[in-house]
Amino acid sequence: MFKLATIAALVGSAAAFAPAPIGKATTALNAFEEELGVQPPLGFWDPLGLLTDADQEKFDRLRAVEIKHGRICQLGVIGYLTTYAGIRLPGAINTDGLQFSDIASGWEGSTQVPVAGALQILAFAGFLELVGWKQAEDSFPGDFSASSFPVGFIQDYSEEEMEDLRAKELNQGRAAQMGLLALMVHDKLGNVDDLLFWVPKV
Repeated sequence: MFKLATIAALVGSAAAFAPAPIGKATTALNAFEEELGVQPPLGFWDPLGLLTDADQEKFDRLRAVEIKHGRICQLGVIGYLTTYAGIRLPGAINTDGLQFSDIASGWEGSTQVPVAGALQILAFAGFLELVGWKQAEDSFPGDFSASSFPVGFIQDYSEEEMEDLRAKELNQGRAAQMGLLALMVHDKLGNVDDLLFWVPKV
């Protein structure tokens, strides 16, 4: 499984060096070169050609997916570091007496969570996806201020401040996606302790 993941990563990296499409495709891509998130050092970077001949609707959908994945991975990195440090909820996770403190961190811990608990997590995530988060109409991708519970910016910002915060969120989300992938790989390789030597343990 790890070999397949490695091969897939190499193929994805190789795509970055493929010849750039020309003609009409180049004109379509130029339309997105001024979008938020097109910034140094990569600039406009679409190695898989997902935006070739894309319209604004497709771009917004892909951007919303990117933001959502970034937010999930930011929570994932925080969760990984928290459990790696030894921080757990008090008490038992099920009626059989399995304690939260008995569950390991990382991949091993994901296999120790009781099925009922994993299904609850899945159901909650599904609820947020299908019912909870609501994209605000005529707003930027990832603006869930139309949700049935309060989310979004917690205070009024100017347009410039909002654009700066959104750019930072994109960057942090991208970094978190790479960071969580690195944690998963090193966890499976068995050398995550070398990577997280700086994390204090409770």
